[in-house]
Amino acid sequence: MQNQAHVDSWYAATANLKLDLPPLQGAVVTDVCVIGAGYTGLSAAIHLRQLGYSVTVLEANKIGWGASGRNGGHVGTGQRLDQEQLEKWLGLDHARALWALGLEAVDTVCQLIEQHDIDCELKQGNLHVASKASDIASLPGEVEHLQKVYDYQQIRYVDAAELKQMTSARGFGGATLNSGCRHLHPLNYALGLARAALALGAQLHEGSRVLSYTEGEKVSVKTDRGEVRARFLVVACNGYLEKLEPRTAGHIMPINNYMLATEPLSEELARRLIRDDTSISDSRFVINYWKLSADNRLLFGGGESYSSRFPADLKGFVRKYMLRVYPELADTRIDYGWGGTLAITLKRMPDFGRLSPNTFYAHGYSGHGVPIATLAGKLLAEVISGTAERFDVMASVPPSRFPGGTLLRWPGLVAGMLFYKLRDSIG
Repeated sequence: MQNQAHVDSWYAATANLKLDLPPLQGAVVTDVCVIGAGYTGLSAAIHLRQLGYSVTVLEANKIGWGASGRNGGHVGTGQRLDQEQLEKWLGLDHARALWALGLEAVDTVCQLIEQHDIDCELKQGNLHVASKASDIASLPGEVEHLQKVYDYQQIRYVDAAELKQMTSARGFGGATLNSGCRHLHPLNYALGLARAALALGAQLHEGSRVLSYTEGEKVSVKTDRGEVRARFLVVACNGYLEKLEPRTAGHIMPINNYMLATEPLSEELARRLIRDDTSISDSRFVINYWKLSADNRLLFGGGESYSSRFPADLKGFVRKYMLRVYPELADTRIDYGWGGTLAITLKRMPDFGRLSPNTFYAHGYSGHGVPIATLAGKLLAEVISGTAERFDVMASVPPSRFPGGTLLRWPGLVAGMLFYKLRDSIG
């Protein structure tokens, strides 16, 4: 089976660890087999090894080849849905538990980076900017709610006048500054997790696409060159699940998101774009998100598509979104453009669950994957070891199957996204 190389991204060009791991060959017996070497699978491998389980991870391509090596690198607090929405849907107690896990997710990322000496440009803070009048008006109340109900003091409101001092980004009338957020180089983070898992004794195999598996007292997982027999199975494929697991495939929708990297910018220009070197995200339904690299490139994400094809001109596709925010970059060279596939859920909350007593999964992070997928690996290790309470906080969020399942989810999603794009443009 072909082992595809990383896409031509700025992340791949600046990867600080080159791994060349062998494909699975022959029969292997292990405690836990993990399918997928993104954040979920790698974090699970680390935490399972720390609990004493033997672990074999099977990756179809390269470590971090999917969204884990291509995303915007934002490490946000909380969940993908805001707390007031979660309170209305699930009740205050469940919303509080989810908030606490969201904070722990960020802490877990930082702890793994520190414990395993992962060099991945970890930085602090996110500026969440709003353009629509309704979004701007809601920001002070959101801040007050988090401060009073959740005793979260690391967030504050930024008015339009102060925002102009913090960024030259156009079209935004207010923001929140969240100093509890982090941002990083996502591929180097994934590679660092892999190095840590290997050092702890996990077996990682690249170029080992799983063709099928069977459940029972022991799980049997087959690739084209080998087979793993395990006591437990973790399915950690996210947007690349495809037809491997039809019982959960209808809970998620793979979509494509795109990024670019500019040429290195002068220090003066970089500070004008983002004065305090935070990450920035906007309030659109199809969000734009951006940050600066260590060498002062603007890394800008914008635009989505919902078929298997990427735009022919990726740089040009994202550039038009960037120029709406920063028209002063019209003459700036674009050095890299790339895309990747992630999985969203209908209500934008991740889908955790059990498929059998010894088969578990987590996916559908909906753009919040750096922290929550890392946390997922930790919680998967806990539930496998017999401690289910915290895993069940996430697993008890009711999953919503896309109408029509995998067959009809695509046209329904496209219609919905077009509606929200129209709403964004009117706003």
